[in-house]
Amino acid sequence: MTTTIAIIIGIACLAVGAVIGMMFSKSTLNAKAKFIVQDANKNAENLIEKATVQAESIKKEKHFQAKEKFMELKSQHDADIQSRERKMQDSEKRVKDKEQKLNDDLSKAGKLEKDLDRQIVDYGKKQEMIERKQQELDSITAQKVEILERLSGYSAEDAKNELVEALKAEAKTKAQSHIQNIMAEASLNAKQEAKKIVIQTIQRIGTEQAIENSVSVFNIESDEVKGRIIGREGRNIRALEAATGVEIIVDDTPEAILLSCFDPVRREIARLSLHRLVTDGRIHPARIEEVVEKTKKHIEEEIIEVGKRTVIDLGVHGLHPELVKIVGRMKFRSSYGQNLLQHSREVANIAGTMAAELGLNVKLAKRAGLLHDIGKVPEQESELPHALLGMQWAEKYGENAEVVNAIGAHHDEVEMTTLLSPIIQVADAISGARPGARRQVLESYIQRLKDLEAAALSFDGVSSAYAIQAGRELRVMVESGKVTDDQSAQLSYDISEKIQNELTYPGQVRVTVIRETRAVNIAR
Repeated sequence: MTTTIAIIIGIACLAVGAVIGMMFSKSTLNAKAKFIVQDANKNAENLIEKATVQAESIKKEKHFQAKEKFMELKSQHDADIQSRERKMQDSEKRVKDKEQKLNDDLSKAGKLEKDLDRQIVDYGKKQEMIERKQQELDSITAQKVEILERLSGYSAEDAKNELVEALKAEAKTKAQSHIQNIMAEASLNAKQEAKKIVIQTIQRIGTEQAIENSVSVFNIESDEVKGRIIGREGRNIRALEAATGVEIIVDDTPEAILLSCFDPVRREIARLSLHRLVTDGRIHPARIEEVVEKTKKHIEEEIIEVGKRTVIDLGVHGLHPELVKIVGRMKFRSSYGQNLLQHSREVANIAGTMAAELGLNVKLAKRAGLLHDIGKVPEQESELPHALLGMQWAEKYGENAEVVNAIGAHHDEVEMTTLLSPIIQVADAISGARPGARRQVLESYIQRLKDLEAAALSFDGVSSAYAIQAGRELRVMVESGKVTDDQSAQLSYDISEKIQNELTYPGQVRVTVIRETRAVNIAR
């Protein structure tokens, strides 16, 4: 553009010079006119030369800028290619790792299949031996029966018939007497009215079904957190399991960690502790122990708050603080798979409705219904049945005599002395007997895990014991000052022998004894 302007200016100057020259040549054509024309031509040539040089400089500068831009784009392109190659290499590595793990699993499955085949063969042999023993037993039994028949003079069939006839006559006499008693009792207790009250109570009370399980899921934002939770050589996860008594399961499940324990309080402590640790970002053994202790205190505060809210909702006033705390602990306990706090609230409402229909004290009935199962949440195991233990606590903390009797008599552990006691018994049966309310299997499973822990705690030097992996492993923490390394091995053997001889359990139980020495000082 600059070159073009310079050329145009030069041409204009030449034209002007030519015009001036013509004018002067026509008039005088003197020397002065010629000089002006020559000077104009020189100026035009100089302008053209400067414009050409400037245009060349601009051309070189633009060429250099284009080259720099090209190099920048090429560098960025190479970086993108390298990034893609790294991602592809990472993906290939993950695929190879999964393939290796799959091969290992297939190998383990093959070994298990061989073991199963061997056990099937052993079972067949044992079955044949049992059949032979059964045949021998049948033969011996037949011989014994033959000897008895010969000694008594009766055949087996004759003796059976004579015994049946004698029992029939006795049963008829007792049945007639029992029927008369039932008829008299039914007429006195207004059977139809009682049915009406029970049915109306069931209709009025809305029930919620709470089924416990033994696994909680802790969600995480990314799988990178799993490595931080496990820690170097697994020290973080070991510290967390030792502090909470909960098994931490870290597997290929995306963005999730499983917490397994039969005790819901332990699971909740572990879940809240993990949440605090992951949120804070500082995860190491000392920090884990500190957070777990703080979480335990937080749970204790929550238990008290739940107890207060429950008694306020039910309109139960003047309850002793210790009983309020016991009511709060019910939230983290279950009875045959039914949440204990929900069950107690339900019994309190049912008992209150029935008491209102019968013209009894509604508030006292709700109070007894709420407290009837407090004996199921002791801080330490007790040999007493839960009804008697709850009755002792209620008496200790100054409860009404009718409430105390209703708690102790709701399973017929003591004699009923007031009208409130049968109401609590019936309300408890209504709440627990509806379909799906309870599961016997879970209760027996939890009791089995508690028995495992109790067996380990009975030995001297054991500070704590945790049943994990659904009862397939028992981890025992011992005091380093009382148990040596050599004694740890013997202790593990003794505990396993006690479990084998005294408890009933499926499969096998691994007993792991952990002994740890710590030296702690404080710099001030």
